[in-house]
Amino acid sequence: MTSDAASYTSSVDFDHRIFRADIKCNQAHTTMLQEEGIIATEDAQAILKALKELEEEGLEALELDPSVEDVHMAVENYVTHLIGEKAGFMHTAKSRNDQVATDLRIALKEEIQLIMAGILTFIQDILVMAEGNQETVMVGYTHLQHAQPTTFAHHLLSYAQALKRDYQRLDDAYRRVDLCPLGAAALTTTSFPINRQRTAQLLGFSQVLENSLDAVSSRDFITETVSALALLGITLSRICEELIIWSTYEFGLVEIGDEFSSTSSIMPQKKNPDVAEVARAKATSIQGELVTIFSVTKALPQSYNRDLQEVTPHLWKATDTARDTLNLVREMLSSVKFNRNRGEDLARANFSTATELADLMVREKQLPFRIAHQIVGRVVNTALEEDLKPEEIDSLFLDRISREITGQALNIREELVEKALDPLEVVKSREVPGGPAPSRVQECIQNLQEFLDEK
Repeated sequence: MTSDAASYTSSVDFDHRIFRADIKCNQAHTTMLQEEGIIATEDAQAILKALKELEEEGLEALELDPSVEDVHMAVENYVTHLIGEKAGFMHTAKSRNDQVATDLRIALKEEIQLIMAGILTFIQDILVMAEGNQETVMVGYTHLQHAQPTTFAHHLLSYAQALKRDYQRLDDAYRRVDLCPLGAAALTTTSFPINRQRTAQLLGFSQVLENSLDAVSSRDFITETVSALALLGITLSRICEELIIWSTYEFGLVEIGDEFSSTSSIMPQKKNPDVAEVARAKATSIQGELVTIFSVTKALPQSYNRDLQEVTPHLWKATDTARDTLNLVREMLSSVKFNRNRGEDLARANFSTATELADLMVREKQLPFRIAHQIVGRVVNTALEEDLKPEEIDSLFLDRISREITGQALNIREELVEKALDPLEVVKSREVPGGPAPSRVQECIQNLQEFLDEK
């Protein structure tokens, strides 16, 4: 193979990610070979001692260059340098095919655990923020238009619930990653009487992959994991999007911490949400890694193909991006200051309480909701034409509009009308499970805290 071809096909640029996993794999396999009497105890102990030295010295002890091809050969060469040709026993009943598949799973399990821990920390931080904002009124949006009053706590908990599902998807994917391919060898196992259950136990896997051909050729555990990370990226991107919008002068709902912002190079008055914008873009890139992985693996025949090597860098880019973005978005959201006055002003403006006014007519006067909807629609339009604010609407105004539509007055008590138009009172009335009423928000916080405590 020419030097150019060697460089082109080499995996050394990203093999450092599985260096420690490769040592663990060799240690477990060698231990099993010794226990089963397949190699001599003296030879096994010499190999294990050399591997321990390499583990302590670290990756810098290896000569990783394209001529070596990959980390597996580099590790074997290191052991050979220390103990001579007996190092070759380390590769008994093992192939690079099952070894790389095992290494990837070991390293990926660690990455998934780190990201899952980060998600739990994020949810905990959100719960702390929500506790202090259960009556912090704001307007909820649909189509980015004023819809109904809610609270900042209720909105924050929508993030927490999405993150909980992201955690559960990764937890579920982890179970498919937690299967040991070691012992499959090249593709049909080996004639040596190896103990696959023992190596799986030594490496901390829950069980072995039953079919050896599937064990060396499957990468769906990577696809599934990156799919879950792509969905996590969408959650994080949506949080960033809202923070970007809410921090504008037009919305004025939040101020992002200075440590996550920058000023303009020419306009000194500006405070740009740089971290949120970059995180929004980086989170999206995980989807690109996923599409590449799908494309590489979609038409491969069974057993090992060198194409699979090209999946690995996209896996690590996805895990790195997901982990870093998760941590930064968590820190950034925790830095946010919510403008309570602005939140209440927006909730009171533009008739966001209109639905409750219609519900009041249904509840008090047994009007069909569609008739009530029609009356309130006319109320809002007339009020806008007459330049009336929501708090200036009274029962007499409602009677006037009702007569125009139904021919009859509503005669609803004034205090009920006032309550229906008060955003905080509307929020408190939403006592249905999942609603923004403080009691229901507190219930949601408790349920999420129980979820965290179980992990």
